Amino acid sequence: MKEVIYNYDDLTEEDITENVIRMKTLIINSNNIYIGNENGIFQFPGGHLEEGETFNECLKREILEETGIILEYREIKPPFMKVTFLNKDWPEIGKNRKAEVYYYVIKTDKKPDLSRTKYTEHEKAGHFKIEEIPIEFAIDRIRENIPNNEKNKIISPDMISAIEEYLKQCED
Repeated sequence: MKEVIYNYDDLTEEDITENVIRMKTLIINSNNIYIGNENGIFQFPGGHLEEGETFNECLKREILEETGIILEYREIKPPFMKVTFLNKDWPEIGKNRKAEVYYYVIKTDKKPDLSRTKYTEHEKAGHFKIEEIPIEFAIDRIRENIPNNEKNKIISPDMISAIEEYLKQCED
């Protein structure tokens, strides 16, 4: 598994006051990838690990909530990439957050089923939707989308890195 760590403030484990774990998924159907779009912010389906939840339970729940796709445990393979962010004074001054993001690949022939999604009020207000993009155009599409929202400047580089790592591992 490829690991990337961002620690621009040289924080130590002792400096951390809050830990967050997230799952993100590259859902591949044939030669297409599903990408969430909320108010012009692209993101892979996924979300926060809840207390008492296993990584696989989180993945199944988040994929169902955002795409309506019901995953079987046998479809879930180990993560292929982990990105860790150590941020000083985030999300507010005096808090130092360690965020671990685990990237998974799910290869499936299942399509999104919006009748089974459970969008949050925030996602509904942001007109969250799932876009299906041919994998060979996904990186260009993500790059083209960066100017559409300030948050894309933070999220998009990791999305691109994840797709590049996935494609590299497919070649190996």
